[in-house]
Amino acid sequence: MKANYHTHTWRCMHAVGKEREYVERAIEGGLQILGFSDHTPYPYPEGYSSRIRMGLDQLEDYVETVLNLKEEYRDDIEIHLGLEAEYYPAYFQKLQEAVRDYPVEYFLLAQHFLGNEIGEIYAGNATADAQVLKRYCSQVIEAMETGFFTYLAHPDLLHFTGAADVYEEQMRRVCRRAKQLEVPLEINFLGIQDTRHYPDERFWKIAGEEGCSTVFGADAHCPAAVWNPEALRIAEEMAKRYDLHLLETVSFCSPV
Repeated sequence: MKANYHTHTWRCMHAVGKEREYVERAIEGGLQILGFSDHTPYPYPEGYSSRIRMGLDQLEDYVETVLNLKEEYRDDIEIHLGLEAEYYPAYFQKLQEAVRDYPVEYFLLAQHFLGNEIGEIYAGNATADAQVLKRYCSQVIEAMETGFFTYLAHPDLLHFTGAADVYEEQMRRVCRRAKQLEVPLEINFLGIQDTRHYPDERFWKIAGEEGCSTVFGADAHCPAAVWNPEALRIAEEMAKRYDLHLLETVSFCSPV
């Protein structure tokens, strides 16, 4: 594993450890590239506070910390500054404006909620509702079409327990559009590590059939997870099983 672009920090309120510890773990594991991509702040309406992301008032410190580490470790590992973001149409333009003056190199798309988060459905909750699946897939496709995101993290997060043919039809829409737009799809190591409902074998079979590009992402919420040999082994077996086009590195799009 040459690169990991999916790394969090304590600011998101559900990760632990110091940023330096993540860097040291990446070096220990032989990674050549480490990207920090903590959960982006979102300019929500006054009165709403998300518990799964940094606040806007923490963004400057996050950027400064990563850039300092990038300089300090320049002879040991290549460090990049990113953010992980959902596509929330009601607030998306405000998000772009909020980050415009910062040297963020890339954004990962991670659609944790449908709609615009507030009062909406968490994508990881089990559902047999075909309309929920369809909404998720349509929102992800719309997000990819913005050209804002470098790759799609845990694309199989939507936990659909309904009809198999409905799942295949909708997720094939996502995979086909990702292929057309050249947006890589991430096999998520956190899902492997915690034995979650993703990575979903059904999804990756479709991704392989559609010829989608694939990237590995640690989704590290603690330093030890930056380099996880067992998760890597399982992901490599999945990539081989479904004949996935595996990328060692990704090219950043121009986010802002």
